[in-house]
Amino acid sequence: MELAARPEVGSPRAGDREEEEKEDGDEALRLAKRRKVLCSEFAAITSSDEAVASGFLAGSGWHLERALDAYFEAPLDERAEAGGGPAGPGSCIDLTADETASNTSSSGADSRQQDDDSSFSLITWNIDGLDLGNLQERARGVCSYLTLYSPDVVFLQEVIPPYLCILQRRAGGYTIIPGNVDGYFTAMLLKKTRVKLLKQEIIRFPTTSMMRNLLVVHVNISGNELCLMTSHLESTKDHSKERMKQLQIVLNKMQEESESTTVIFGGDTNLRDSEVAKLGGLPKNITDIWEFLGKPQHCRYTWDTSSNTNLGIEGKCKLRFDRLYFRPAAEGGHVIPRNMDLIGLEKLDCGRFPSDHWGLLCHFDVIL
Repeated sequence: MELAARPEVGSPRAGDREEEEKEDGDEALRLAKRRKVLCSEFAAITSSDEAVASGFLAGSGWHLERALDAYFEAPLDERAEAGGGPAGPGSCIDLTADETASNTSSSGADSRQQDDDSSFSLITWNIDGLDLGNLQERARGVCSYLTLYSPDVVFLQEVIPPYLCILQRRAGGYTIIPGNVDGYFTAMLLKKTRVKLLKQEIIRFPTTSMMRNLLVVHVNISGNELCLMTSHLESTKDHSKERMKQLQIVLNKMQEESESTTVIFGGDTNLRDSEVAKLGGLPKNITDIWEFLGKPQHCRYTWDTSSNTNLGIEGKCKLRFDRLYFRPAAEGGHVIPRNMDLIGLEKLDCGRFPSDHWGLLCHFDVIL
């Protein structure tokens, strides 16, 4: 019997095997690098080490969001056994007890407000959850401001699953309504003692390329029905046309609401004044609250790289990205904007601000 000749090195069959082995090696290297990146991201978010990260990620099929959910839902003693220690994020971010982050003193008026039906307060803030640097301390800083001002309504943008999990576990005094649960999204917090939830809906922006939508929530505050809306409109100068489309959807929705309802929209609009002008300005019955209050200069710019160094941008930009719009009920001004301030202006111990955006704090008077 004639034996088949062994293919020599360099023959087509041997070359195929060598190529396959090389591709397998490259794929294994890519997988190892990807898992190392995931471990680093997990460790940064949770302030744990890579051993803990690897354990939770491996147990979650190397899905980052699932691993984070498992970590934050795990009892503290289990985290300690895993190496995360008892001082993980879930144990230190508490909206009822956290007192770090701000040198601003409180007069106590805001804490008494929960029993005062003549006013309510609202915060809107892009918390920059996509920046993983110092995320735990920055999240603690955001929660500190919520504790300090005790707002009745909170609009948040750029929330990520770890933030949502923290809020769900710790903000027991608030009803939390997310605009999504994947990637990054908006969320609305309603103080249970003051704000009664009536209904909610999510309106998707049909041509968004950045997962953007409009979160609409109907509530009752002090006997007044309000429609609350928040969104994060398309980002960057290059997406101006899409952003203007989204703004038009927002304005149309505000106009469609019952005339007996007060409508408040707020969020990171990424708008330039010229874009609003191109749409013909705001409808006559919709007001930009900053303009309504006389354009106070101390809270004009909410994205200010000359003062906020989080992004390390060399060029200095000052823009009014974060805005609040107001459409009063037709039968009389039962709810009227009173004042507006910026929050998040103090650096944390890590040397960074809670976000690259300043937050907006607005108080409203309720005419009984």
